[in-house]
Order: sequence, then structure tokens, then C-alpha cells
Amino acid sequence: MKPETTISEENIYTGKILDFSLRQVQLHNGNTVGREIVINKGAVVIVPLTQNNEVRLVKQYRAAAEKWVIELPAGGLEPGEDPDLAAPRELLEETGDRAANWHKLHGFFSAPGILTEFLHLYLATDLTPGPNSLEIDEYIEVLTVPWSEVIGMVRRHEIEDAKTIAGLMAAGLHLGFIRSE
Repeated sequence: MKPETTISEENIYTGKILDFSLRQVQLHNGNTVGREIVINKGAVVIVPLTQNNEVRLVKQYRAAAEKWVIELPAGGLEPGEDPDLAAPRELLEETGDRAANWHKLHGFFSAPGILTEFLHLYLATDLTPGPNSLEIDEYIEVLTVPWSEVIGMVRRHEIEDAKTIAGLMAAGLHLGFIRSE
């Protein structure tokens, strides 16, 4: 049994990357409550790993955080876009890298209490570097950081982005760099 049933939903804003809606739901106990929902088309996140076990990261200014943030390469999906095709595009755009090998690691919601965004996580290996092709509103510095240093950056709170921390954890478990016990 679902704990709530949608009664109605009203779109109150349609934007370029986000829509906002007000949803009325009936709870299992009969009470009616409102839900504020942010609708997003989803995104891809890539853990690009060099042959020397270095991670390719991007450093970019994030207006909402009002600071420079170190992240894994990532990008939004177009409506109906296949994440398997979007991941190579985003890696190339942000870092200039092409990967010979791709492995889908995981998928997760970024903030399921309010946001529909689902992130598709990939590991990209056997990288061939090249020039990136940033969008007009992007300024990105590409960083190449040894795995052990990336983990140190997380420990020192230099990496504060949740998708990056989750992506590194999933990749580390998959590769055996982090042991699960």
C-alpha cells in the first residue's frame, strides 16, 4: 500500500531546467496535505579514471553555493535522452576526455524529499584527453587528482558536492579501492 495518493497537481512554474508544482495528496489516514515538488529531467555523473588511477574532476563556480565547487563531471539530460549516450557527451564537453570503456555503476535520487532528479552514475576508463567544449555560461577548470588525494579531499571537506562523494564511494567499492565489510 502506498502511504499517500495524489489528488491533484498544479504546475506553478516552468523553467529551462526545473519546473515547480504543488501537489495535493491524501495520506493513508485520510488527511490531505500539500507537497511542493521540483521537477527535473535527470542527469548523468561520470567518474573518469586514468590508467594511473587519477580522477578527472571539474572545479566550477556554483551560483547557489556562491563558491567554487569541486565535482565529478556531470550534466543534465535532454527530454527523453538516453543516459548511456549523454554520459560520453558530458564527459567530452566538460573535460575534453573520451573514454574507451564505460560501466554503469549506480543510480540515485539527489534530494527525493522535494526533487524528482535521478542521477545515472558511470565509471569511464581508458581516457584519451582532448580539448573541452564548454557552454557559453560555463567556466570550468579540469583537475587530475590521484585517487588517494581525492579521498583526502573528501576527508578534509574540500569536496562538498553530494553526487561527487556518492560517485567516488560507488567507484571505490566497485574497483576495490574501498573495502566493504
